[in-house]
Amino acid sequence: MKVSELARLAGVTAETVRHYTREGLLHPERHPENGYQLFGQADLDRLRFIQRARTLGFGVAEIRDILDHADHGDSPCPMVRDLLAGRLPQIRERIAELEALASRMEQALAAWEKMPDGTPDGHSLCRLIESFPEPLNADVDAGKEVQ
Repeated sequence: MKVSELARLAGVTAETVRHYTREGLLHPERHPENGYQLFGQADLDRLRFIQRARTLGFGVAEIRDILDHADHGDSPCPMVRDLLAGRLPQIRERIAELEALASRMEQALAAWEKMPDGTPDGHSLCRLIESFPEPLNADVDAGKEVQ
């Protein structure tokens, strides 16, 4: 099957297939006469595996390592467990940071509900933001703002 057919069957774009091919995650054959990339059922299975790994938060480089282990007959499962176990605390921390950001945003909106907009006058840029309390060090570490 060609790129577009593989993409359709997997529910991704043709560019996604081309990207994974460039990244070395998919290994199509070349048609000897026209040079088209040709994919088989194994490529479709591999693409579906890649999609599942992406939904678990694995990056392209990590997926490449997982596939390399499997391609060499080694079980990548221990590495997969270790990667997820190491990432989960980071994800939970990020969630906590985003929850704190959402709370600050709700506080700001509530406080600003009845405030006038104002116009920049050389002393003030936006009275809404300027009226909000200065962040505590716990809210914003040096260079570690929640974006």
